Amino acid sequence: MELRGEGSGGVGRAGKARRGRSREAGGQAARALLGIEREGRARARRRRLTASPQIESSAMNKRKLKESSGTDGECISQVQKMLRERLCHHRAMGKLFGIDQQYKHLLELLKQTTVCGESNSALIIGPRGSGKTALLNRVLKDLREMKQVKENLLEVHLNGLLQTNDKVALKEITRQLHLENVVGDKVFGSFAENLAFLLEALRKGDRTSSCPVLFVLDEFDLFVHHKNQTLLYNLFDISQSAQTPVTVIGLTCRQDILELLEKRVKSRFSHRRIYLMNSFAFKQYIRIFKEQLSLPAEFPDKAFAQKWNSNIQLLTEDKTVQDILQNLFHYSKDLRSLNFLLMLAVSNVTVRHPLITASDLQEASKQYRMDSKANIVHGLSVLEICLIIAMKHLNDVYEGEPFNFQMVYNEFQKFIQRKAHCMYNFEKPVVMKAFEHLLQLELVKPIERPSVRSQREYLLMELLLDNNQIMDALQVYPNCPTDVKQWAASSLSWL
Repeated sequence: MELRGEGSGGVGRAGKARRGRSREAGGQAARALLGIEREGRARARRRRLTASPQIESSAMNKRKLKESSGTDGECISQVQKMLRERLCHHRAMGKLFGIDQQYKHLLELLKQTTVCGESNSALIIGPRGSGKTALLNRVLKDLREMKQVKENLLEVHLNGLLQTNDKVALKEITRQLHLENVVGDKVFGSFAENLAFLLEALRKGDRTSSCPVLFVLDEFDLFVHHKNQTLLYNLFDISQSAQTPVTVIGLTCRQDILELLEKRVKSRFSHRRIYLMNSFAFKQYIRIFKEQLSLPAEFPDKAFAQKWNSNIQLLTEDKTVQDILQNLFHYSKDLRSLNFLLMLAVSNVTVRHPLITASDLQEASKQYRMDSKANIVHGLSVLEICLIIAMKHLNDVYEGEPFNFQMVYNEFQKFIQRKAHCMYNFEKPVVMKAFEHLLQLELVKPIERPSVRSQREYLLMELLLDNNQIMDALQVYPNCPTDVKQWAASSLSWL
């Protein structure tokens, strides 16, 4: 019993000792964990303290980047708006290039009417895009800013494309002059009554106190074809005889415009003519390029304007850019063409691409010179392409002589017989339908008017595409059969 008791007591003491050691070990582990935790917190605190300047710096950089991108976005938007107005809208505030003498002549002519009360007439003659409208708008803008003129000038603007006869033109005149027989946009009375009313109103005026009237006739040569040239006769007549100061300015592209006037009309015209012929040299053309793209000194962001203008200066010295402008200059001195090219280049400017490059101008030049007829060919069916190639071969064989549908169909059949494995032999009505589609697209033109008795198959036609246009279009035509390309490239038809 004692032995048992001793043993049980020994076991109890040993268990207590083990439990004590385990508690001590657990406490040590807990203290160790607590120490690790505290050390981790301290390290994290040190990392936060160390990283906070970096985070703040990164945040500041992001804010600055966002602000700078916003500023750049505003600059790009302003640049595009300013250049779009300059290049596309042909505003009166735009610069005039190479027509200073014409500007002085027209300004003096209109000053005699608006300030001195003298009636007159003149024609502004020049090719399309030479600046006729820009010249007139600039002169009128400068006139309106003069103290002697201000709003003391009535303007009537007519266009031969819109006012297709004298009756319509007279109604437009009375509407723009706000005469008594106008209610809203409607003009009442017959042509004779309106004309008599207008002439009487102008003749009753006083040269010293009456408000001068300026008539601007755009597309002047179209008014020549109006019946008896009644409107032109009366306008030129009142510019000589009316008491109210009246000036008639015509704008036209026709160099022979005086030969188209009737004798009685020509005798009442002052024979003053202002010619615009785009006679500047290539060096001035380069200067125009630079001035059209440069930003003015009053641009809000001075640093961006300086950067932009420096880039434009570098472009004018770039050999690639000079070659592009040289090609356009020889193709057309028309400033409208130059403005269109520049607008295509400006449209590529973005926040990520803030400056115009030589490659932008190269791409714009490709788009500008892109052949519209060749683009139409890209959308044709293979059958229609084959018909065009057949016409090409007929032109080669018969040296450009006109052809008819039956000849084209026979040429197409020769190709089908040799290459039956790659082309489906369409029935003749289907081929005729494809041929008519080419007529609608104006790739083929009849050279004679069809009569009631004439058969469609035998009407003489001519192809409005040359060999280069056809071959260039075939090079980029999607999935064009190789045999068709080879047929187009062959110099003679399959005989």
